[in-house]
Amino acid sequence: MPVMTVSSQKTDLQPGDRAPDFTLAASGGRTVSSVGLSGKPYLLYFYPKADTPGCTTQACGLQDVLPKFEADGLTIIGVSPDPVAKIEKFATKYGLEFPLASDEDHVVAEAYGTWVEKSMYGRTYMGMERSSFLVDGQGIIRNVWRKVKPADHAALVAQAFRDLSSEA
Repeated sequence: MPVMTVSSQKTDLQPGDRAPDFTLAASGGRTVSSVGLSGKPYLLYFYPKADTPGCTTQACGLQDVLPKFEADGLTIIGVSPDPVAKIEKFATKYGLEFPLASDEDHVVAEAYGTWVEKSMYGRTYMGMERSSFLVDGQGIIRNVWRKVKPADHAALVAQAFRDLSSEA
């Protein structure tokens, strides 16, 4: 599935900015796109690698609150640089019902400013920053979380979405 995106070249996205467009192949044989989500709020969260401890904690925390989010009209989409086969295995292993999208070329991550230089043990490399973007139904970013802690993520999103919903 080809990746198409980059309606915005700005990589330091802030609340109030228009969310960059995207189309990605996802788990469950799905395709997720900003066009398909038009008129609906969504959480686009970027995670470094499927089936690692932090990413599993984060994804399972979101899965736990998924019924409430869906009932309230919020769509959740996870994005990693993993190939579809790997994210499919991850989704199946943990019963993740929301789409996990593959951004192998990190085009979408670059548009959102989450493909960043990282360092570990004195080695620098490019990788995915654990970040999330809450986007309203008009395609405007309402909340941004950078370097989010996996265990805290679902609660932060739930509170921000309640606040957003109460404004409507």
